[in-house]
Amino acid sequence: MNEPQVWVLIGVFTTIMLGGMTLMTTLINRATAEAINGVRDEIGGLRGEIGGEIGGLRGEMNARFEAVHVRFDSLEKRDDQLDGDVAALTRHLWGRPEAG
Repeated sequence: MNEPQVWVLIGVFTTIMLGGMTLMTTLINRATAEAINGVRDEIGGLRGEIGGEIGGLRGEMNARFEAVHVRFDSLEKRDDQLDGDVAALTRHLWGRPEAG
C-alpha cells in the first residue's frame, strides 16, 4: 500500500468511528429523554392518585367530625334535660324554690 491509500483508509476509519459515536450519542440521548418523560408521567399519575386519596380522607374526616358534633349536640340536650330533672327532684325533696 502506498501513502495515499493509507491516508484514505485512515480517513474512512475516522469517519466510521465519528459516525458511530454520533449515532450512539443520539440514541442514548433519545432513550434518556424517553425514560425521563416516563418518570414524569408516573409522578403525575401518582400526584393525581394522592390528591384523590387526600380528598377522600378529607371527606371521611369531615363526616366523622360532623357525627361527633351531632353527638355533642345531643349530649348538651340531655344535659339540659338532666339539669331540669335534678332541679325538679331538688324542689320535690327539699321543697326549695327553683332558682332563676
